Amino acid sequence: MSAAPDTATGATDVRVAEDWMRAPAVLPVLTALGDGGVDVRFVGGCVRDALLGRPLGDIDIGVPLPPDEAVTRLKAAGLRVVPTGIAHGTVTAVSAGVGFEVTSLRRDVETDGRRAAVVFTSDWREDALRRDFTMNALSLRPDGAVFDYFDGLADLEARCIRFVGDPVERIQEDYLRILRFYRFAASFGIAAGDSASRAACSALAGRIETLSRERVGQEFLKTLTAPLAGEAVDAMAADGILEAVAAVAWNPARLRRMAGLELALDLPPDRIRRLAALIGDPARADAVGRSLRLSRKQADRLLDILRVAPDAAAVPDGQGRDMAQPRAMRAAFYRHGAEIWRDASLLAAALPEKPRIEPLRALVREAADWERPVLPVRGADLAARGIAGPAGGKGLKFVERWWIAQDFRPGREAALEKLEEAIALVRSMGQKRI
Repeated sequence: MSAAPDTATGATDVRVAEDWMRAPAVLPVLTALGDGGVDVRFVGGCVRDALLGRPLGDIDIGVPLPPDEAVTRLKAAGLRVVPTGIAHGTVTAVSAGVGFEVTSLRRDVETDGRRAAVVFTSDWREDALRRDFTMNALSLRPDGAVFDYFDGLADLEARCIRFVGDPVERIQEDYLRILRFYRFAASFGIAAGDSASRAACSALAGRIETLSRERVGQEFLKTLTAPLAGEAVDAMAADGILEAVAAVAWNPARLRRMAGLELALDLPPDRIRRLAALIGDPARADAVGRSLRLSRKQADRLLDILRVAPDAAAVPDGQGRDMAQPRAMRAAFYRHGAEIWRDASLLAAALPEKPRIEPLRALVREAADWERPVLPVRGADLAARGIAGPAGGKGLKFVERWWIAQDFRPGREAALEKLEEAIALVRSMGQKRI
C-alpha cells in the first residue's frame, strides 16, 4: 500500500513504467508540448488502466497551455493537428499515423447539464476537480510519477466509483455522468461504489431526459457488455435509472441469465442479444430502439430475436442427439438466419429453469459453421417454361418447401424435376395457390 497522496500537490510515491509511454509515436507529441519544461502529463483512462494492468486503449494527454499555443507547438514539430474540440481545448495530434487527444487544462465556469463553458488554466488540481470520478482524475508524468488530488488511488484499489467532490455538483455539470457511474460500476462492481454518489444518481435520474438520445444509447449499450452488467443493471432498476432511460417494463433477471449463458457457451457478450433479454417482449422493441437511437440494423436484429424466440422455445432441447433435431435446426437457420436463430434460442433458454447446456452448445457450434445453401432453381427457370408473375413465385415456393424438407440435399437436376411438377400443379389449378 502506498503512502497517502499530498492532495494539495497531488504528489504520490507511486510510479508507472509502461512501454507505450515512450513509444516512437508518443515521443514527438510529448517533446513538442513539453519543450521548455512544460508539465505535460498522460490523463484519463490510459492512466487508470496502466495502474490496473489492463490493456491500453486511447492515449490522452493534458497540457497546461492554451489550445492555440498547444497547436502552434505541435505544428512546429511537423505534426498534423485536427481541431476535434477546439472550443473546449481539445485537439487531436497525429504522430506516425496515430491520433492522440490533447486537451488544455480547464475549469468549468457555466454548465446546463449538457454543455459547459470553460476557461483554460495551468493548475493541474483545478483541472482534476472538473473530472467525473476520482479514478479518472489521476495523471501521469512521462517520467512515471503519478499524481492524485482526490484519493483516486485508494478508490481504484477498492474498486470504488466515487465522484470527485460533491456528487450532485459533478452530475449537474453533465447529466450523462449518471449513466457513466453505472457503466463504470458494470466494470468494477456496484457493491464497493460510493453510496453518496449512487444516491445522487438516483435523485437526479429524471434529468436523463434532457440528454440527447444518442449519448444515452451509447452509454447504456456499453454498460450491457461490461463484465458485471447484470449487477449494474440491477442497481439501475432499483435506483430508477432504467425507467428514465425508457419507460417500459425491463427484465434485469433475464439479462443476468443471458450473461450466464454466454459465459457457459464461450460466447462474447453481445449488446443487442443482451438488450433483447432485458426487454423480453417484441412489443417493447420500438420504444426502446427509439429511446436508445439504435441503428436500423440494430433495431431490426433486436426485433427479429424477440419475434423468433417463441418459435425457438417450441423446439425441445432434449433431442440434442436425435437426427431430426439437426435437420430442424438447419431449416430454422435457413428461414431466420443462423445468428438470429441462435440468439433467439438463447433468449428462449434464459428462463428461471436451468437450461440444458449441451444442446445449446451444439446449436452455437452449428450456427458458427453454417453456410446458407442456395436454392438450385431460379425464376429464370420458370420463365423459360412459360411461367411468370405471381404464379412463378408460387412455383418457386413449392420447390423451396420440398428442398428444405429434404435437408437441402437435392441438386439442380432433382430440383428441376420438382419444378416441372410445380408447373403442372400451377396449370392444373388455374394458377391458384400451391
